[in-house]
Amino acid sequence: MDRVEEMLGEVRRTFKGGRTRGVEWRKAQLQALLNLLAENEDKIIEALRQDLGKHPVEAYRDEVGVVKKSATNAFRCVEKWMAPQKGRIPVVFFPARGAVVSEPLGVVLIFASWNFPISLALDPVIGAISAGNTVVLKPSDLAPKCSSFLANTIPLYLDPEAIKVVEGGKDISEQLLQLKWDKIFFTGSPQVARLIMSAAAKHLTPVTLELGGKCPTILDTLSNSSDLQVAVKRIVGGKWGPCNGQACIGIDYVLVETQFAPVLIELLKKFIKRFYGENLKTLENLARIVNKHHFERVHNLLKDPNVAATIVYGGSVDEENMVIEPTILLNPPLDAEIMTEEIFGPLLPIITLNNIEESIQFINSRPKPLAIYAFTKNDSLKEKILQETSSGSLTFNDAIIQFVADTLPFGGVGQSGFGRYHGKFSFDTFSHEKAVLHRSFLIELEPRYPPWNDFKMDFVKLAYDFDYVGLVLLLLGLRGLFRRNRRQ
Repeated sequence: MDRVEEMLGEVRRTFKGGRTRGVEWRKAQLQALLNLLAENEDKIIEALRQDLGKHPVEAYRDEVGVVKKSATNAFRCVEKWMAPQKGRIPVVFFPARGAVVSEPLGVVLIFASWNFPISLALDPVIGAISAGNTVVLKPSDLAPKCSSFLANTIPLYLDPEAIKVVEGGKDISEQLLQLKWDKIFFTGSPQVARLIMSAAAKHLTPVTLELGGKCPTILDTLSNSSDLQVAVKRIVGGKWGPCNGQACIGIDYVLVETQFAPVLIELLKKFIKRFYGENLKTLENLARIVNKHHFERVHNLLKDPNVAATIVYGGSVDEENMVIEPTILLNPPLDAEIMTEEIFGPLLPIITLNNIEESIQFINSRPKPLAIYAFTKNDSLKEKILQETSSGSLTFNDAIIQFVADTLPFGGVGQSGFGRYHGKFSFDTFSHEKAVLHRSFLIELEPRYPPWNDFKMDFVKLAYDFDYVGLVLLLLGLRGLFRRNRRQ
């Protein structure tokens, strides 16, 4: 505990010293992070292979590339983000001017997740640095090689008095949560998020929670064969491509009309074989299950006899290498754990409906998801999904790609989390937007004359309702007041 408190004390002193507030420090750290990525790309990819078995292409796409793009964008835009934003002030306060000034929150604690142990660690750090904060990063101990890489490499590139990495398991996390922070950013499960919020509440610390949930995909009947094949390719990529289904925004299940299910299943099989291999022994381009505990958790979902009976493809497991074959299930029981808990693995249930519009009611009967994916060319259905469902994000005719769009906020709603980040939204998440109003001494009304008070009330009311009309009335009223003062 003493070591953790000493570390917090150092980064707090650094923040109070003021050097992190300047644009020069922020840009220097962002450039140093880009240098870290460029000079250690091979080490990062190897660490990801050892921790999760990620293919080099997947490792670059979902980890190195994501962070590089985010840091480059922040480096280019941070001065603009820092600039005070003009605020329109009611003319009843004339002459006056207002602004919104973004100031850093202070010392930020970031908990990273194991499934994307590089990008989900460094992407929030980019936002915290851009906003001028000092940072303590806690990588996940479930990805030990990546955690060790971050702990050993970050001090060589970034300001070691302002940005620190602390490794450890549950005991270290508990020690960190006992201390007072100016912001906590957490990526992980709802169960742990509840502990984070409980600890943060003791110090009234603001939190951002990036959680998960059962992200549904709605597949409408697509009459065009080419459109259908593209849709299924994107479903296969969105389900198994990111960490073999171990992704908070990964596809959890598919909703489809009953008569369309056989076509969907055959196409899913076709593209699974093309992308990943024909059977358990020839699988490639797939990450493995992160550890024994999670392997057993996912495997247990299939051990329910009522669930096992619905498997239409896959289902094989390699316990020694912690690999589970991409598996398709048709209409597993809705009250089974596979349909009530986030799967976070390579299992894909298909749920059939009489009419695709029933998907809206199905989704709304469950907790709000982090993402909804809908494949349709029906504009009326799109509008109904948009207006009648609630989710962290909504993507039409693709999956996952919203995560890498820096111009869009990323975050959840309800049980899928709250708060948002990416791009300017990351800067805002780690900033306090302070209202600043400058008033002049030139004009001051005093309630000296009862008849004048009645008139003043009238034009002040108008000034609030109609700014420009109010300005004219205000100036006319002031002129009358000055004349009255002179006569007195």
